[in-house]
Amino acid sequence: MASRWWRWRPGSSRKPAARSPEPGSPGLAGPPGPRAAADARLQIPYFNLVKHLTSACPNVYSLSRFHHTTPDSKTHSGEKYTDPFKLGWRDLKGLYEDIRKELLISTSELKEMSEYYFDGKGKAFRPIIVALMARACNIHHNNSRHVQASQRTIALIAEMIHTASLVHDDIIDDASSRRGKHTVNKIWGEKKAVLAGDLILSAASIALARIGNTTVISILTQVIEDLVRGEFLQLGSKENENERFAHYLEKTFKKTASLIANSCKAVSVLGCPDPVVHEIAYQYGKNIGIAFQLIDDVLDFTSCSDQMGKPTSADLKLGLATGPVLFASQQFPEMNAMILRRFSLPGDVDRARQYVLQSDGVQQTTYLAQQYCHKAIREISKLRPSPERDALIQLSEIVLTRDK
Repeated sequence: MASRWWRWRPGSSRKPAARSPEPGSPGLAGPPGPRAAADARLQIPYFNLVKHLTSACPNVYSLSRFHHTTPDSKTHSGEKYTDPFKLGWRDLKGLYEDIRKELLISTSELKEMSEYYFDGKGKAFRPIIVALMARACNIHHNNSRHVQASQRTIALIAEMIHTASLVHDDIIDDASSRRGKHTVNKIWGEKKAVLAGDLILSAASIALARIGNTTVISILTQVIEDLVRGEFLQLGSKENENERFAHYLEKTFKKTASLIANSCKAVSVLGCPDPVVHEIAYQYGKNIGIAFQLIDDVLDFTSCSDQMGKPTSADLKLGLATGPVLFASQQFPEMNAMILRRFSLPGDVDRARQYVLQSDGVQQTTYLAQQYCHKAIREISKLRPSPERDALIQLSEIVLTRDK
């Protein structure tokens, strides 16, 4: 069974991992690397929210203990399915064609720019989660196994908002490649790319207004505010070492997790009147979204450019101190000066990368992501058993073990 690693049987000597660290609260993560125990004295206050992260936790096991699901694996609900993406895609056939229909543009160049990333080559991670959450909430509420048209529209809107944010991020970062091809700003220029991103957002807003639910409109407009605030957080930094990790996690939530959390909440509102279910959906999306970005930050150090479809070490080159860097700075305090100057001096990027790879930064960030996935699983497990609920549980494994 795919998710049995998460379930602890009575009488077992194994214990579940500690509670997921929430921003501003202490938490636990996995076993320390060889340097962590020796350098435990380096644990300083700014890691209060992940306090003891390098403490010995012998009962937390490595990611290799995850078991991939083979086709037609049985879920906790007793029904069969192939994998989360195939299950979610049942309700998303024609996703990109429908998005392109929303982009009603007469100007050929603007049309080509706006449709550039809607080529079906993305992971469609967000629409898949939204579609699965819609079915899971509908089944929980009244055993309905149909996704409403309005719920499916939320999946489209989530992908459109996400894509618009990528177009704008690439302009800010002066990025030249995305998903293995040139970025919109590199092909058409920054000014036109800004307009293309704006157009995608406006089309998403029109689709959202057509749903006609003021609560859902309010939920999803919060995402756009969070994206802007998250980008401002990323443009700034904290001089105080004690505040850096909280700043990093707040930015991570606003830039990545808010869209997933609020999209999940939106489909739950459309499918079920129970506020408890709305909160379950939101918390699942929030925690899986933070974990997703934490692993993305790890992959910036461990994957090659071909796998990622974009240059690696990109965050360091942009002057950003992500989880692996912040953890590494606990073992190599000399990194703090580089963090403050945003790796701007010659050789800073290469030196910082070497410090990260020599430290436990990658390992500890991965274990922090694991704790957020544990929290997501605890939340979604409160819903009635269904193939979709179990697929959302299995997605946590995919988030943690992905390589691109």
